[in-house]
Amino acid sequence: MGHFRNWVLICFLVFQFVDGFYLPGSFPHNYNIGDKLSVKVNSLSSINTEIPYAYYSLPFCRPSEGIKDSAENLGELLMGDRLENSPYRFKMYSNETQIFLCNSNPLCAEEFKTLKERIDESYQVNLNLDNLPAIRVMIKDGYLLHWTGYPVGTKFQDEYYVFNHLKFKVLIHKYEEPSMAGVIGAGDGAELITTDDKTSNKSKGYMVVGFEVTPCSFRHIPETVKKLKMYDKYPYSIECDPITVGMNVSESNPIPFSYEVSFVESDIKWSLRWDAYLKMEGAKVHWFSIFNSLMVIAFLAAIILVILMRTIHRDLAHYEELDKEAQAEIIEELSGWKLVVGDIFRTPANPVLLCIMVGDGFRILGMALETIFFAALGFMSPASRGALVSGMLFFYTFCGLLAGYIAVWLLQTMTGGDSRGWLSVAWRVSCFFPD
Repeated sequence: MGHFRNWVLICFLVFQFVDGFYLPGSFPHNYNIGDKLSVKVNSLSSINTEIPYAYYSLPFCRPSEGIKDSAENLGELLMGDRLENSPYRFKMYSNETQIFLCNSNPLCAEEFKTLKERIDESYQVNLNLDNLPAIRVMIKDGYLLHWTGYPVGTKFQDEYYVFNHLKFKVLIHKYEEPSMAGVIGAGDGAELITTDDKTSNKSKGYMVVGFEVTPCSFRHIPETVKKLKMYDKYPYSIECDPITVGMNVSESNPIPFSYEVSFVESDIKWSLRWDAYLKMEGAKVHWFSIFNSLMVIAFLAAIILVILMRTIHRDLAHYEELDKEAQAEIIEELSGWKLVVGDIFRTPANPVLLCIMVGDGFRILGMALETIFFAALGFMSPASRGALVSGMLFFYTFCGLLAGYIAVWLLQTMTGGDSRGWLSVAWRVSCFFPD
């Protein structure tokens, strides 16, 4: 009984420790008022095509210190992500309006053609702040809809318009230190002690819990723009109306860019800041497609099962009517499921190929189970970009040991313990279904 109580205390201590534990790369960042916030740009993406393009492949404003790539993992590279710094400057809890960013060079024929193609293909601009992608919020038919990123531009009456003014809204929450707790043994029982200190609950800064963007197409005054420098305040009022368009794109003309940012305190906690991305438009269609596929598979499997069961029952009824002597006389003329019993224990025509396919099947199954397990623990959350793909590749490579063992074991089972050729089978498993 004493050992059981000790194990209970240990488990309780572990769970209390996890309460204050953050996964690598997912811990909250504390920003004091006036601290600089780094906005990063990601690759341009589209729902109409799977080809991503670099953000600076279009005539957008470039940072004064030059373009710098952020460190990326293998999963991000395979997914087409390319994080780079941006010219947008934010300061914590510092609202800024009518900030002029830059005036691009006059568009050449190639740039004008590329920009029109990106607009026709519905490419989206993706921005990141504190590892949160920028989302577009819109109210339609009484529902609050979310989209990741914002479109490069739009086409209206054979004219192309670009969204050159961005209205950012950063949702922030007061920084809260995680509460830590521990367990100590006291005689025959356990006592829970906490290390919460009311004096430590004072706000030490803010955490970013949301990043929203509203794109607008605004026509600036050309004479005024020529006199402004980067980060100067635009002298005239900029009305950001996402419904109307004003900045049309034409060859040999520059495109002025501007932005504004506001900070709003929110009740959203840092641990729940990804909930908005799970409610985005398109998630229902995705789940409906999965459910529809599962229903079709289940329906077809049920049909095959019914046909198989009817065939087996008919053959069984036929065999029971025949006596043993009659069965011995016509055994060669019979055809049905009962004759397949003898073929089950026979070595197939190509046992090596069967072993390789079974081994790779276990490999993919092991990869899927391990990925689901670690994803459920939070190690592959959306906050860690590329972690899911990287984890799948790692688990697939690691499960190659399992695939080789299963293939060799199955081959020895079918050949009666003959281990000749096991090295060739193990080698072929790794090449049959490569990464």
